[in-house]
Amino acid sequence: MSTEPPETTENSEPGTPGAAAQDGAAASGSGGEGADSTTADGENVTGADSDDGEGEASQGAAQQSEAEAELAAQRVERERIARRKAERAAPVDSGAKLSGQAADLLAAVRAVESGAKPPATVFSEPEPPRRPAAEPARRPQPAPVSAAPAAPASETVESVRGVLTEGGAPEALAAQVAAALGEGAADQLRADPWQLLRIAGVRPEQADGFARALLGAEAGPDDERRGRAVTVWLLEQAALAGHTALELPTLTAALGRRGVPDADTAVQNTLAEGEALAFQDALDEPGAPARRDEEAEEDEERPVRVLVGLERYALAEESLADGLGRLINSAPKQDGSAEEWEREAGGAGSAADLVRAVAGHGLVLHTGGEASRAEPAALLRAARALGLRAWAATPGPQGKERFSALLSEAGSEAAGSVPGVATVAGLLSGAEGPGRDADGAFDLDLLVLLDAPQLDVETAALLTESLPDGARLVLAGDPGVLWSAGPGRVFADLLAARICPQIASRRPDPGPLGELVSGVGIGELNQVEAPGKEVVIVPVRDAGEAVHRTVQLVADSVPRAIGVPAEQTQVITPGHGGAAGTRALNAALKERLNPGPGRFGGFDPGDRVAYSPAPGRTVPGQVVKADAEGLHLSCAGEAVVVPKERVEQSLRHGWALTAHQAAGARWPAVVVVLPGDAAQALSRPWVYTAFSRADRHLSVVHGVEQSLARAVAEVPAKPRTTRLPALLAPQPTAAG
Repeated sequence: MSTEPPETTENSEPGTPGAAAQDGAAASGSGGEGADSTTADGENVTGADSDDGEGEASQGAAQQSEAEAELAAQRVERERIARRKAERAAPVDSGAKLSGQAADLLAAVRAVESGAKPPATVFSEPEPPRRPAAEPARRPQPAPVSAAPAAPASETVESVRGVLTEGGAPEALAAQVAAALGEGAADQLRADPWQLLRIAGVRPEQADGFARALLGAEAGPDDERRGRAVTVWLLEQAALAGHTALELPTLTAALGRRGVPDADTAVQNTLAEGEALAFQDALDEPGAPARRDEEAEEDEERPVRVLVGLERYALAEESLADGLGRLINSAPKQDGSAEEWEREAGGAGSAADLVRAVAGHGLVLHTGGEASRAEPAALLRAARALGLRAWAATPGPQGKERFSALLSEAGSEAAGSVPGVATVAGLLSGAEGPGRDADGAFDLDLLVLLDAPQLDVETAALLTESLPDGARLVLAGDPGVLWSAGPGRVFADLLAARICPQIASRRPDPGPLGELVSGVGIGELNQVEAPGKEVVIVPVRDAGEAVHRTVQLVADSVPRAIGVPAEQTQVITPGHGGAAGTRALNAALKERLNPGPGRFGGFDPGDRVAYSPAPGRTVPGQVVKADAEGLHLSCAGEAVVVPKERVEQSLRHGWALTAHQAAGARWPAVVVVLPGDAAQALSRPWVYTAFSRADRHLSVVHGVEQSLARAVAEVPAKPRTTRLPALLAPQPTAAG
């Protein structure tokens, strides 16, 4: 591991307090983008991007949309680097003529829509906005993955606009409110102004102001309508932070902090209206054997915890538990004799244990790093040789491309027998994969899901319930990486439950990078020998120097010394805001690598982008062109057209990403930027994820001193409250 000396920087360099102040203008507001540059992206998942935040949300509102923030950062960087002679005009944001409360409210909503910042974060993690996924059904039928809801009637929008204007809220929210509340939206909003909280980005204090304008003295903190609305809002914020439910004391405490005088009554009213559900989960003593109901005495009181959650996540977890139970308790389809499976296992090398486990079980977990992916590949080839309809799926197109290449390397099978690989979204929609049978189930015998830690509870439920009876499911992934962007921690819960065979790969990731990442995984930040400059540490004194050195590494040092061009080098940093967040870094990198006026929503042909087709999903790509249809992208070799009305919400520049956005993908070279204000954002999973994105070379722009080693040694993943372990508990434990 080599260390480069610090470089003297100029006073006018990017990332100075002036730059941070201007960047912060777009970041102030709910979720506290003071935490924007210091929060672990392991939890950030809002749209194209978001930021993690701790505790209560700040009281300010974002003053700029994400597109404006991106452009403002570009202007600041260009001025300070003195690389351009005149600033281009900033785009005009809808609602820019508003002022006061209406302007603050519109800015907050726009910021959440575009991913400039998360919604007001009440709990310790941020989260993806509520995903409009279908309820898990026993046999979900193919449907467009991102089917857009029908636009509300123009009469409904106009009537809502009148109510918003009367209450001092921006008219631009009319379409969203009409879509959220449906027919009669105006009457609903007038009768219950706190329904405005159903719009992402609106905070309770803003809804309170709107209610006071409409109801006058009738709008008080003890209003039953307010108590219910704030309760639902808190549960939605918890879901965005990764929780599928909240313990009752946690929820009532949060309600108290939000000015609800009788939190218990507010929860009861919410439950009575069917806006949330309550559950009691039994708590057994640690280490005590699970008891069957008939063994428990009727008069014996067992400790329980009371949980409250939204119906959509409750149904998803219950559906997932049922689907997993079906896989575990039903005998796998008999494809091949025991002798044939054993013969295939004997020729599978290090994958032998995995092949044997899959031969006799409907659900198997496989853990390991990047090198271990060769074992699911060997399993798929063995299954194909036995005549099984075997498929693999990955969360994103980069993983699909990488795993397809790994399967093709074997080269010994005939073209028709090479296992297929699909993305999860494509598999569910029917656009990729084997299709579905007459019952609506996947037309396959074996599904291997790679990068399983990225699986949220709703997607996992849809996948498991789509498997036919007798099918086998293998969930494979690295347990050290960040958890899913959406609610739940499915892979971690399954590993902890020990309800099925778990095969741990013994294939270590090679070289100095593999040694470094393996150490991080067990809480050790080791010095590694890197004779080929596989790992380089670049110390910096402040955020401005961090930006300068990052641009230098990507544009010059890495291509020259390592032989990896700039377009194959990815920058990863903890947050989006701040003087060395993704916005500032992307502005500086665009100025150096692809300068241009940003004529189409701030983007030019050749720009690297992070495209978010759905909340919590990020697909790196590149702008090809722009026309009347929208912005044309190339994402992992696939052509994507983003309609111009969706550009601001779903795109941001992508030379720099957060670790959660980068999860599931790898690049020949990675530059991890750790400015001094990011110390509180770091955790072992964040560092593990960021460092393990590099294939050949890792540069660490290091400004956090001892905080990096402390995070690796002492800061584990933030806990998430889920019901899946309790729902899985009654399942029989499998040997192995």
